[in-house]
Amino acid sequence: MSHRKFSAPRHGHVGFLPKKRAARHRGKVKSFPKDDPTKPIHLTAFMGYKAGMTHILREVDKPGSKMNKKEVVEAVTILETPPLVIVGIIGYIETPRGLRTFKTVFAEHLSEDCRRRFYKNWYDHANSIGLVSEMRFKSF
Repeated sequence: MSHRKFSAPRHGHVGFLPKKRAARHRGKVKSFPKDDPTKPIHLTAFMGYKAGMTHILREVDKPGSKMNKKEVVEAVTILETPPLVIVGIIGYIETPRGLRTFKTVFAEHLSEDCRRRFYKNWYDHANSIGLVSEMRFKSF
């Protein structure tokens, strides 16, 4: 009989578990860099995805090194950064219990592509408020 009850190596990497569909299509920023209050207001995070890896051939510029002015092959990571549209700005205020939302300001004019993202079924919403001027039904 060919069966095993106890010892055997794993099949696959544990880092890829659990094997299931992602909860959200777009990732989220899990940590922000420390903010420096002396600097002016700036963008603290930018969404990017690891698209893959490749290698490059570059010339080393390190005076005093054996490899100075020689070509080396190095591994590089390719990051994909989709275009971002700024929809609004949130201001935070420091409280004894941490940061709290102070003010939220949305943009005055948002494109239809952007407004579509806020609704599960855009067609039903647009139809209910009269954005769809004409409806066609197909009969079988």
